[in-house]
Amino acid sequence: MRSVTLEQLFEHPITQKYVKRAGLAHAISASYHAFRLAKQQGVNPDLAVKAAFLHDMGHYTWYRNGEWDFELYRENDIHAIKGAERAHKLLIRLGEERKIAKEIALAVLLHTDSYLPEGQLYRSQLQQIVALADEMDEEPSGNHHYRKISDSKARKKIVQLDEMIDQALVSQAYEQTSEV
Repeated sequence: MRSVTLEQLFEHPITQKYVKRAGLAHAISASYHAFRLAKQQGVNPDLAVKAAFLHDMGHYTWYRNGEWDFELYRENDIHAIKGAERAHKLLIRLGEERKIAKEIALAVLLHTDSYLPEGQLYRSQLQQIVALADEMDEEPSGNHHYRKISDSKARKKIVQLDEMIDQALVSQAYEQTSEV
């Protein structure tokens, strides 16, 4: 049913490098929030979870005098742009359908407006879900990026989430065929 699972994403060396650097515990937490929101709003949970899992893979840290400089980060941040590019390339490399990879990359791109000049930002329902899932897990001063999770616990949560997505997609397909 799905071309690429969350577990396949997790196992890839690119994900290991960039998602771990940005905060694996946060990525998993945001993914669970995205799953719940997607189910509530009738949005494809597979796309929402993948976008939430990959949303911060463009992050790199901004330090001054050995400490995180939040103002320097806010002034120069383009993590959503870098993350969208990395997410798209990774998804295509793993065999994701191009249209789906693009939708996920756009949700990564628009999960924040930190890189944009002030103004209104239009987001699709999927993009709104990813942005909200990220916000639901935020902590002051970016501390959510520093929470730790072991690889074994992370893998267990990811496998569980893959199973939840598969069940949700089967239920959605059943509901759609029942309506016909």
